Amino acid sequence: MIIVCQRLLKNTKISGITLFPFILLREKKYRQNKTLINHEKIHIRQQIELLIIPFYIWYLSEYYLKYLRYRNPQLAYRNICFEREAYANEQDLNYLKKRKFWSFISYI
Repeated sequence: MIIVCQRLLKNTKISGITLFPFILLREKKYRQNKTLINHEKIHIRQQIELLIIPFYIWYLSEYYLKYLRYRNPQLAYRNICFEREAYANEQDLNYLKKRKFWSFISYI
């Protein structure tokens, strides 16, 4: 995992995004945000489990299916199984130590 503060995110609402093996953060101060970093680390694990490229295919496919269902980009995003797992467990800083393989499946 490599944490990078990226100017590309400056004019967005995105605090952080994971593009394996990088975690891109909008501002340097977010490096201290343990919850945000944990959320992004959960995505790193998900990406590794799905061998990276299939993760992105699944992620985008699920996003578009949810968007067609909800007609709301934020609601579609929040209901992607990968995001549901990450948001549900981002506060638990020990989650990755006890997380089972392919745990995101239970969030579908």
